[in-house]
Amino acid sequence: MALGGSVLATASPASAANRDGVCQSGEFCYYFNSNNQGSVSDFTGSVADYATQQPSCYDFKGPGNGKGKCIKNSAASVWNRSGKTVRVYFNSNYGGSIYQDFKPGAKGNLKAALKNQNASHRFLSSASPTACKTDGTHSRPPTTILVYRKSLDRVDRVAFKTYVKNVLPNEWLSYWPTESLRAGAIAVKNYGWYWALHSTRKTSDGRCFDVYDHTSSQVYKPGSATATTNAAVDATWGTRLTRNGKIFQAQYCATTTACGMWVNGDWMSQRGSRDKARAGWGHSRILKSYYNGIALTS
Repeated sequence: MALGGSVLATASPASAANRDGVCQSGEFCYYFNSNNQGSVSDFTGSVADYATQQPSCYDFKGPGNGKGKCIKNSAASVWNRSGKTVRVYFNSNYGGSIYQDFKPGAKGNLKAALKNQNASHRFLSSASPTACKTDGTHSRPPTTILVYRKSLDRVDRVAFKTYVKNVLPNEWLSYWPTESLRAGAIAVKNYGWYWALHSTRKTSDGRCFDVYDHTSSQVYKPGSATATTNAAVDATWGTRLTRNGKIFQAQYCATTTACGMWVNGDWMSQRGSRDKARAGWGHSRILKSYYNGIALTS
């Protein structure tokens, strides 16, 4: 089983001072046994790795079964007395697809896949869910989009048009023909628009976002906008690309070969758009040649 890395996260002074084996208000607590029985290990903050050997591991401190044992892969139940949702992970460093969330005040057993398989826990953001919602519709683009800056581990709320202008030059070369850039501008806008309307993405600590800033979504680099790509965005901003009246995920990649699934009518070749523009095609014709069943309206 993958149990994550071996980096030990140092507890904050507050966490270290209060770890006394008593589950108090403001703490998240593990119990050695099910049904909140046995020795307690209490925390006031997130821990990425519990370690597995004394004297460096986080251990059960309270009286009862399990006292003195390292808590990694040894907890059976929890009580969340903090004011935030706490997520328990199967892997260290907040990793893996198996996890369980405990809302403030929740008390209960770890699910079967996590019982005695706990490797890290994280206090999630208490931000209001309304901060995640877009104001866009299928007929009106959002005013902003939430971008996860992966290298910075930060979510930025970016003006939507600014976002599109700082994606296009990183996906289409700025010296390509005007009609290719215009086709790209519409595709980039549609992709971001679609995810602003449909995203359920969250970071591991609960921050919501719509798109990544890299190739998992579209490459966004603040300050990268150019005059030619900006002109393409401005010229097509009022154009709506829909299928059955709704914004769809207009995907694209470098070539038709690289796209793989491009033949299904949901992918556009970036270089193909360049070549068609060089052959005299307009952006509307280019888009309709790649995306099936679409309408371009103002």
